[in-house]
Amino acid sequence: MTLPDLIPVEHFFENPEKAGGQISPDGTKLSYLAAEENRLNVWVRTIGADDDVCVTHDHVRGITAYFWSRDSTRILYLQDDGGDENFHVHAATIATPDAPSKDLTPFPGVRAMIVDVPFHDADHLLVALNRRDPSAMDVHRLTISTGELELVAENPGHIGSWVTDAQGRLLAAVTQTPTGDNGVLVRASEDEEFRDLREFANEDDVNVYGFTPDGTALYIGTAEGSDLSRLCTLDITSAEVKVVDADEEADLSGPYLDDETGKLLGAVYVRDRLVFHPLDDELAKVWAMADAIHPGDVAALSGDDSKTKWVVAFNDDREPGVTYFLDSSTGTTEYLFRPRPLLDPETLAPMQPVRITARDGLVLRSYLTLPLGVEPKQLPTVLLVHGGPWARDSWGYQPEVQFLANRGYAVLQVNYRGSTGFGKAFMHAAELEFSGKMHHDLLDAVEWVVGEGYADRARVGIYGGSYGGYATLVGLSFTPDVFAAGVDYVGPSSLVTLIRSFPAYWRPFLQGTWFRFVGDPGTEEEPNREVEAQLLERSPISRVDRIKAPLMVVQGANDPRVTKIESDNIVEALRDRGVDVEYLVKDDEGHGFANPENRLDLYRAMERFFGKHLGGRTSG
Repeated sequence: MTLPDLIPVEHFFENPEKAGGQISPDGTKLSYLAAEENRLNVWVRTIGADDDVCVTHDHVRGITAYFWSRDSTRILYLQDDGGDENFHVHAATIATPDAPSKDLTPFPGVRAMIVDVPFHDADHLLVALNRRDPSAMDVHRLTISTGELELVAENPGHIGSWVTDAQGRLLAAVTQTPTGDNGVLVRASEDEEFRDLREFANEDDVNVYGFTPDGTALYIGTAEGSDLSRLCTLDITSAEVKVVDADEEADLSGPYLDDETGKLLGAVYVRDRLVFHPLDDELAKVWAMADAIHPGDVAALSGDDSKTKWVVAFNDDREPGVTYFLDSSTGTTEYLFRPRPLLDPETLAPMQPVRITARDGLVLRSYLTLPLGVEPKQLPTVLLVHGGPWARDSWGYQPEVQFLANRGYAVLQVNYRGSTGFGKAFMHAAELEFSGKMHHDLLDAVEWVVGEGYADRARVGIYGGSYGGYATLVGLSFTPDVFAAGVDYVGPSSLVTLIRSFPAYWRPFLQGTWFRFVGDPGTEEEPNREVEAQLLERSPISRVDRIKAPLMVVQGANDPRVTKIESDNIVEALRDRGVDVEYLVKDDEGHGFANPENRLDLYRAMERFFGKHLGGRTSG
């Protein structure tokens, strides 16, 4: 067996050459992300021509997501300041590509969110702003050409999301009740007050996606009457819920709705891999054409208003983001780009779904990636723990996974209890189980990978970001003999200070999430001492004296979710004991590193750290 060449760190974590391809609504232009002055910006070219031009010029943080205005004249995007997550809405005009973008919400310390880009109203957006009250997102109609704002709905404080109809009218909302359940509000026009329509229990959840074309019902996802979330309609007069579509294995990820009419076109679910349920004959044909282009899963489908021209991007474990143009009227396809052309798929490792049974019988759907060119026995192994925790690992290309596999590590990703997509019983099995059964799932996964012979028990490391960083600290402090090394990336060390420091706009919605699953310690001024003590018992900072394995801590100084004090405290406590802990802080980052030079610093440091303590390959 021959080991593949060591792939440079840059090939995984530098900016992609091109990514995020979209087609303009009028079908004449292709847009994509590419670097200008080492920061990702939006480029546009005419389809069939080589007139590529950069239309945004963010040379500080770069752009990761954007969208077209409905009249195809502007690129719209959100940007924050150094990772503080107080996003502003910006607009760049295609006709004047050298001109600076316009900040349409230029309010310091205010967070903006896009509610809707109305199909039938090209000069307006619906945006939510917490300008009046830091904890409440009010909705405004924003005139793109002038920046003028018109208040459409004031948030009484308990509305978490807003819903428009096909005409762009704000007619529905989702609330959280004082008990942590969810309510749906509706109104007949923007001149009326919202009225209560229906409540859903917390465990049944509810996501509202839009109105049916006739406006008589809402498309929702809920697990009411089932363990799995299903696609349903909610009648806005009778409040009756009817099931429209469901999957036998997975929760609903979301529907495809026609943005012009609101017509239901299909539904997406994620089992081990993505599953698409076509609910419209025309989209079924387009999806089948797209699916036949490449063996990966369709990850993004961007269509023009005629619904004949499409940009299709694929998710594939060894072929990241390969993108094609599809003309569904003729069935012709054209290769557009690979985001990372320097990566050879043959040198990357396949990701395989595996099933792991936890000690209490829960089945943990997980993913194992084994390095190429070496016998898959007694390998150094990294347990890579996803963040959230209300998220999940899924099949596809993940740069950290391939980076570690190329260095010779087996990589195991576990969808521990509390992960989303596997039913409400699985998710709610995580209530009050931080550092408890959620951690036991990770330990059971270690036993599985060792028992199968893949992993060398003495060389198992743990790494993760956010909740995954917390899991790393728990692993090293609660079970100090299990892991040989750990990397904590923006993870909290104290559940008490974590919850008390959440951004103001999170606070109205903590009852159904963090308070229910973890606990409410109260405020510093009015603490709940009993819960505070329970949370400290489940916090790594309380067991820092038990940490003996090498630890690396990574933090963004501007992180509004897991503030810098979480990392400062654990590092200081370890250094007070004389423990050598690596600490990497970036002053221009937030909850994760966006700037390529910072990402490279992180993964070069991680490569050296795991190489020293687990024995994987390093680039010198």
